[in-house]
Amino acid sequence: MLPGIKLFDLTGRAAIVTGGSKGLGLAMASALASAGAEVVIVSRHLDEASAAAAEIARQFGRRAIGVQADVTVPEQAEAMAADVRRELGHLDILVNSAGINIRGPIDELTPAQFQQVMNTNVNGTWLSCRAVVPHLKHAGGGRIINLASALGLVGVANRTPYASSKGAIVQLTRALALELAPHNVLVNALCPGPFLTEMNRPIADTEEGMKFIVGATALKRWAKLEEIQGAAIFLASPAASYVTGSMLVVDGGWTAQ
Repeated sequence: MLPGIKLFDLTGRAAIVTGGSKGLGLAMASALASAGAEVVIVSRHLDEASAAAAEIARQFGRRAIGVQADVTVPEQAEAMAADVRRELGHLDILVNSAGINIRGPIDELTPAQFQQVMNTNVNGTWLSCRAVVPHLKHAGGGRIINLASALGLVGVANRTPYASSKGAIVQLTRALALELAPHNVLVNALCPGPFLTEMNRPIADTEEGMKFIVGATALKRWAKLEEIQGAAIFLASPAASYVTGSMLVVDGGWTAQ
């Protein structure tokens, strides 16, 4: 049996974090680097990815690089995975954090808005998984961590695009976990509750944000970005060697009520 401290050691692992230049993605990339991993920050904007990678390398002394890719484009997702394997020599962990949210009543949203959310949150996640799976199989195993949401498990009004997309991620995670188990690739999802990300700042001080979001949690507050980090390290680490197809909820008790 490994000593307890070694259960969370990611030294020698290489991780891709899509949407890793800000918000929860940046928090998770930083966490993996703090545990010893080399990290690749993926964003549609190379300058943002490179700046985030440089700060992670400075702060944690681990190799970190920025890569430009739009994960909703199959060729770019595949090039992302191939470039990382070529640059780092191996690929062990994928964190699918790229995502968007468009809020509003269903009769005020357009079909194009619904498709935009689904394309980024679902198609982008599926394509990134598809791109890295051959490399993880070649390596003899690995980890995929998808970003679902508490809204993939419960409902909130005026969130049909986002809730639909995150419900799809829950089922994608379960199905892919079963598919990849024979290859020692473990697939899990994080289900964050109300984190105070850039995505949520527009509603932070509104009646909706205070009553129906924060007010619905047992802890009665927004989560801090760093409060996702321990869960991300756990799912990426040897400590989670018997965990696959699971939804790890980090929501301050929202879904407990």
